[in-house]
Amino acid sequence: MVRYGEDHKERTRQRIIEASGRRLKLDGIDGSGVATLMKDADLTNGAFYAHFSSKEDLVAQTVAAQLQAQRESLVAALRDYGIATVVRNYLSLAHRGDVEHGCPSAALLDEISRSGTSVRDTYTRGILDLADEIAALLRPDDPQAARVRVLATMAQLAGTMQLARALTDPQLVNELLDDASRTILGQLQTRSS
Repeated sequence: MVRYGEDHKERTRQRIIEASGRRLKLDGIDGSGVATLMKDADLTNGAFYAHFSSKEDLVAQTVAAQLQAQRESLVAALRDYGIATVVRNYLSLAHRGDVEHGCPSAALLDEISRSGTSVRDTYTRGILDLADEIAALLRPDDPQAARVRVLATMAQLAGTMQLARALTDPQLVNELLDDASRTILGQLQTRSS
């Protein structure tokens, strides 16, 4: 019998969550069965219940991990490059084409809104943590006042990306992404002045 170290179970759970994050963003929550999610992690279906109580539990933990990773990445990018670069990178053709590594909100928001309470509660906590941290960077003098503005901007960004991914006309996609970048950056500049 093979004995695993104490951290083996946690590493395996993390591997499942990471693989699930990519798959859920590609195929959606409803389009991703447990068998596929486990296969992506190179595990059998039988291993699933050693780590998660249900698919909803896995989705909630995956959403939490995705939002935490996004928060860390965005905060670092805001500090290093500023808001204009972050907005332009978000509303880029590269992000549009890389769904599995992109924003969880742009990929999953419509399904999260129809998910169970645990998934929606997890999303709410994660998105508020993200918004609060960004608000603190953008308005250190009054981050609470900036919270709703940050959430509204995040909604604009995710909605624009969802629309860009649905459109098939490349020229229209380019125009949409460029115009949305200018509009959002203009709104942010107006509000910070």
